[in-house]
Amino acid sequence: MNQASQYLLALAKRNIQAYIANPEAKAAMVTGSTATGQADIYSDVEMFIYYDELPNLDKLQSARQQNQGSEPIRILNGYNEGFFGEFYFIDGVQFQIGNVTIAFWEQDIATILEKLKVTSTLQKALSGMLDCIPLYGEMLIQEWKRQIANYPDALARAMVDKHLDFFPIWALQEHLATRDTTLFQHQIRLQVGQNILGVLAGLNRLYYSTFQFKRMKQFIEQMNIAPENLYMRLESLYHQEPLSVADQLKELVAETVELVELYMPDIDTSQVRKSLARQGYIWKPVSEENK
Repeated sequence: MNQASQYLLALAKRNIQAYIANPEAKAAMVTGSTATGQADIYSDVEMFIYYDELPNLDKLQSARQQNQGSEPIRILNGYNEGFFGEFYFIDGVQFQIGNVTIAFWEQDIATILEKLKVTSTLQKALSGMLDCIPLYGEMLIQEWKRQIANYPDALARAMVDKHLDFFPIWALQEHLATRDTTLFQHQIRLQVGQNILGVLAGLNRLYYSTFQFKRMKQFIEQMNIAPENLYMRLESLYHQEPLSVADQLKELVAETVELVELYMPDIDTSQVRKSLARQGYIWKPVSEENK
């Protein structure tokens, strides 16, 4: 753990006390770069406190004031549903405090593990739980970690099924180059890259969300199943003109499909194979006499 992470963790341990003093609080943790030991001077502190029932808003305001926190710069108000979030500053550091009922959080876990909502940003939350450092109620947090670490086969398949969809930009290079499609080209390149990672996340049983996706290298380094030199190849795609990398995207998609066929042979890859074989075309007017 680097020095910045140690400093932020010490702040988190100090400032969590005002929240866990509430008898309804059953567990608390810090997540994000503070927990993974990768924080820097730009990092914030992400903390969650879990309750049987949420304290009233006056008590949450009192906890913030006890910590000499600033006025909130952002509030996520789902109080009646079971969560209340505040973003505020303490000693110049932004704290993102999530107050959540145990019932609400366990519903979130079920949304991914049982309902298989593969595109939900909650995948980021589950990944954050795996990385977190418990600050209070460690037994409860370790039980959640155990559940989340048991990545369901059905979720892995659903991830691959959902993301196995690639727009064949490689077949439309000349077409797109003749039109005002700059934004569309960037959109396609981004979507193809995100879907490659989504498929590989399923194959490797990793939680993945495109929401605020950071530290791609670290994410890819967790993969045992991936195209060779994936990080450098994928990273380089976004430092070149979109159409110039179409063939490189095609290669990565083809290698990803091969991995799906190897590790999940029951997945239907026929449509992706058709898109990989697709070629560009143009039409020419046909006169009546040539019909």
